[in-house]
Amino acid sequence: MPESSQFLFMTCQVGAEQTLKSEMARYRPNFRFAFSRPGFLTFKLPEKHHLTDDFDLHSVFARAYGFSLGKVAVDEADPVAAIAEVWRLAEGREFKALHVWPRDRLAPGEHGYEVGLTDESRVVENLLRQSAPPKLESLREKKITQPGDLVLDVVVIEPKLWWVGFHKAGTAVSRRPGGMFDDIELPYEAVSRAYLKMEEALRWSKLPVRKGDEAAEIGCAPGGSCQALLKRGLLVTGIDPAEMHPAVVDHPNFRHLQMRGGDVKRREFRDVRWLTTDMNVAPNYTLDTVEAIVTHRDVNIEGMLLTLKLLSWRQAEFVHEYVARVQSWGFGHVQCRQLQHNRREFCLAAVRGAAHPQFAELQQRAEEKMRRIAKGKAAVKGRPAGVTASDERSPKRGAGPKKKTKSQRAPKSE
Repeated sequence: MPESSQFLFMTCQVGAEQTLKSEMARYRPNFRFAFSRPGFLTFKLPEKHHLTDDFDLHSVFARAYGFSLGKVAVDEADPVAAIAEVWRLAEGREFKALHVWPRDRLAPGEHGYEVGLTDESRVVENLLRQSAPPKLESLREKKITQPGDLVLDVVVIEPKLWWVGFHKAGTAVSRRPGGMFDDIELPYEAVSRAYLKMEEALRWSKLPVRKGDEAAEIGCAPGGSCQALLKRGLLVTGIDPAEMHPAVVDHPNFRHLQMRGGDVKRREFRDVRWLTTDMNVAPNYTLDTVEAIVTHRDVNIEGMLLTLKLLSWRQAEFVHEYVARVQSWGFGHVQCRQLQHNRREFCLAAVRGAAHPQFAELQQRAEEKMRRIAKGKAAVKGRPAGVTASDERSPKRGAGPKKKTKSQRAPKSE
C-alpha cells in the first residue's frame, strides 16, 4: 500500500483564502499552512493524522479538498512529460474516477465571470483519459462518480502548473469535479443570476421540496431565485419592497407582497413550508427577521435556505453562532456552504428533521390557493398592452384617473 499523504489541498472562492486559513486555524489547528494561489491552498498534516480517504473536513469555505500527491510542471508545447508524471504520482492506488477542474480565476459574477469547468480543463481531462495506464484503463471512459469511488484529482492551477491529489467520493459535491454543479445553466428567461444560486442551493442541500409546496422568498427582487422555485412547481410568495420583473409577476403560481419581510402579517406564512432569504444586510439582521417568523405559534416552516451576506470577511468567524441560533429555533439539521455561485456570502440550509404532521392539510390548502391565483390572473389576460398584472393589482398609493387636459375636456354647454 502507498504511504499516506502528509499534505491536503483545498480549493475555494477567490478572496476567501484568508477566511479558509482562519477556519482551519480555529478548527484544525494542527494543519500547517504550506502553499497558496488565489482559490487554492495546501496544508501540511501532522505525522500521525489518522485521516481516512473519506474524512469530512466540515468546512464552510473549502469547496473541494483531498490528499495532495504533488505538483506537476507543464510544458504547454509538449505536455506528454506532465501527463506521464500525473500517472507516476497515481501509482499504487486503485482509482475509479478522474476529476479535473481549474482553480477560480475571479470572484463569481466579477466582470461576468462564473465558476466552472473551462475548455482548458476539459483538454487536460481528455489527454489524461486517453493516456490512462492499463491498470487504470477504466478511467478512459467518463462515468458518473459513485459513492465510495476513489477519485484522482487534478487541479489546473495555471497553464504551466497542475496539482495532483485524491479523495474518496461520498456526498453529492464530492462526486463532482471541484465540488461544482457544472451542469447548472442560466436559462434565457432568467431575470437574474440569483436563479443559479437557488438552483445550486436546492441541489446541494437536498431540501425535499415537492411540486405544490408553498414557499416564501424574502428579498427576492427582481425574481431570479423565485423562477428556480416556480420551475419546480412550487407556489411562491415573493416578499420585497422593490419591483419584480413582469415575467415573474405574471407567473400563475406567484404573488408579490411589496413590503419588507418584517412587515408581513404572520398569517401570510401559515401555509408556508419552505422559507428562503437573500437580503443585502448583515447576517444577524436576516436572522432577526427570520426568527420573528419561524418562532410564531401559527407558523410551521419545515425547512429554510438562508443566504447570509458577509459585509466583511471577518463575519465568517461567527458562522458557528449563526448555526447555533438557527438550531435553537428547533431546526435539528443545519449545514452551511459557500456555493460556487455565492459571492461574499454563504448558504445556510436548515430542516426541522421530520415532515410537519399536518402536511396533507397544508398540501390541500396550497393546491386551492394555486387554483385561486391562477383564476385571478387568467381574468386579467385581456389587459391593455404595456400594462402588467402588478400594475393592475398593486396601483401606487394615491394613484387615480389622470385629469383631462383642457383640450380633452368636453365643451361646456351654452
